[in-house]
Amino acid sequence: MSRMARFWQRVTDGMELSQLWNQFRLEARSSYRLYSHDVDSSRTPGIGKGKHVVNLAVQFFWAIVEKLSPARRVLLLLALLLLAFNGGISWQNPHGQVKVFELDGADWAALVLLLLVILEVADRVVMKRDLQIAKEIQEWLLPANPPLVPGLEIAFATRAANTVAGDYYDVFPRPSSLPNETFLIAVADVAGKSIPAGLLMATFQASLKTLAGTSITLTELVGRMNAYACSNSQNGRRFTTTFIAEYRSADRSLIYVNAGHNPPILRRNTGALERLNDGGIPIGILANAPYQSGTAELQSGDWLVIFTDGVTEAENNAGEEYGEARLLSILYANSTLTAALLLDTMMRDLDRFVGDAPQHDDITLVLLKAS
Repeated sequence: MSRMARFWQRVTDGMELSQLWNQFRLEARSSYRLYSHDVDSSRTPGIGKGKHVVNLAVQFFWAIVEKLSPARRVLLLLALLLLAFNGGISWQNPHGQVKVFELDGADWAALVLLLLVILEVADRVVMKRDLQIAKEIQEWLLPANPPLVPGLEIAFATRAANTVAGDYYDVFPRPSSLPNETFLIAVADVAGKSIPAGLLMATFQASLKTLAGTSITLTELVGRMNAYACSNSQNGRRFTTTFIAEYRSADRSLIYVNAGHNPPILRRNTGALERLNDGGIPIGILANAPYQSGTAELQSGDWLVIFTDGVTEAENNAGEEYGEARLLSILYANSTLTAALLLDTMMRDLDRFVGDAPQHDDITLVLLKAS
């Protein structure tokens, strides 16, 4: 391999030009969303088109500048002033006698911009490292493999929209003080994404595991989780939708509480559909909110599909949502598969539908099949 080829390999990490272009498009869209959030694109009545364009440019300029620290804003403004400077700048010794070298304004501007880029990259590297550590910690909180539950096949998958996710799922046994072989099934979706949602997800996991170790009923468990969540939910702005269920393998009974979550789909082996709606509002909104439980009895061949809205609301480049209808069609067409194979089929179909469109929300899908 030639030196130039090795250089290009190192720069691109071996990615093809089409992959590089797709990555650039995704990053450009993400950056545009970040900056355009602070831009009011509405046109004031009586303002001409040219003035409106100038106003948008000014808003974008400040949206970019205000993302920098004050010191870096000064560097950026200095670089812009140097770019506008047409003359040369001479560098002389302290006595003003010998000219050492000369740079024009554009050269100095390039050096200042390079310094600014170096500072921003350093911040990004530190942040990326911290996010990677946060991601690894979060992965420790989620089960790597489904547990062995008598009478059930279980498969699950999750995909974060950012490095850190706000979705949660788990299946684990409750204490021996309850009926033997009682398992808790939980799926939750914290409002928002990235670090704030990830922190609340960790809080949700901790409170769930703590309360699950007691002998309280499922409705009491959800009620106490809600009371705790309301104490740090920023007046209901940081709420969590969740579906929590107890599965008793002895009689295949399912007791559940749906706290504002997407209603899971119970597809009977006869083809009939049921929705598990009973419960209450999302946790973290109202401290004394009442919750009620629902029940279902699983029969051999029944499917329970639990998902977050990142699945059904995933969009393709045309802005179309994946929707529950597509999810159901895959379920009906492949109901004889194992849970793991059906999960793989569903995720592949979701990927085909979305294509290279950016992912806007965390995706979590949990499948249970009664055997």
